[in-house]
Amino acid sequence: MEKLHDILKGFGITLLLATVMLVSGHQCGSRQQITYAAENSALRGFAYATQTVRSRVVCGRECNMDERCKSFNFNDCNTMCELNLATRREHPEDFNATQGSVYFDADEDTLLYSLTDSSLNRYRSCKMLLDAGYRSSGIYTIYPEGFGDGGLRVYCDMETDGGGWIVFQRRQDGSVDFYRNWTEYQSGFGNLSGEFWLGNDNLVTLTSNDSQGTWELRVDLGDWEGNTAWAKYSEFKISTGKYNLNIGQYDASGTAGKSLGRHRGLPFSTKDRDNDVSERNCAQSYHGAWWFKDCLRSNLNGRYYPEEHSAGDRLGIQWGKWKGHFYSLKACRMKIRVMGP
Repeated sequence: MEKLHDILKGFGITLLLATVMLVSGHQCGSRQQITYAAENSALRGFAYATQTVRSRVVCGRECNMDERCKSFNFNDCNTMCELNLATRREHPEDFNATQGSVYFDADEDTLLYSLTDSSLNRYRSCKMLLDAGYRSSGIYTIYPEGFGDGGLRVYCDMETDGGGWIVFQRRQDGSVDFYRNWTEYQSGFGNLSGEFWLGNDNLVTLTSNDSQGTWELRVDLGDWEGNTAWAKYSEFKISTGKYNLNIGQYDASGTAGKSLGRHRGLPFSTKDRDNDVSERNCAQSYHGAWWFKDCLRSNLNGRYYPEEHSAGDRLGIQWGKWKGHFYSLKACRMKIRVMGP
């Protein structure tokens, strides 16, 4: 093995064995060191250089050639290489579980921090990931009952109100059109790292399994002046068929007001599927898709006004109890979390 390594090193090739990376020397006199890997982990807040490279090997070579580099993160999803000025031993509070990332440094004990991909299969929700040590908000694959071996890709909010939230709707910049038909809302649309709707079928499958316990709903809102507000409801569930909205009690400590209570128990409506009780099609009239009645107290899937927060036509992103029906919000997120059995 030593002879093979010497031959490879002579050609400037890195030998990767299991989770141990042997970074080769460089003709310009850079350091030579053995670097150990922790899968699905990253050190945050100490990167002094960031670049896209072809592989972990190239990222390791960049670190090895720079005397300032004490460790590095490499993201397998976007091939982003981050060179760090510190190590996880120096700053353990900033060493986080991060799916898709791999962390390297010269400390052989780093292997003890490694989390393998197979360990992720146990987690059925963002809350379970949080309890297992995943503290960074981002895109994860969870494996709830009913989704098969492929699981479900979701965005987990690990910071708000204790963390562990599955985000199923996000509006922030108007980059995604939410005036969609029934089929599109059924399957979901958009980008998990930007604006999106997770899909009504996914919400049904997630909330219909009572073995994990009940779900709570949180709505986070933002206006154009930098103010925020939130609302929370217990016992969130979406029914099969017309995707009726089931919610429990409003959390009285919320700051947004109970603009969803009027929509309790109602079926979902889109521009091509009118399930409301009004004589008109509320989804068409208010340019959105929601659990309309006759028609609304809230509509977070309304038209996005990118510059004007005053929507005189009432077609905007509305939460009536907070800003009224003629104010279109700048941002909103809807998210759910397991409350336990």
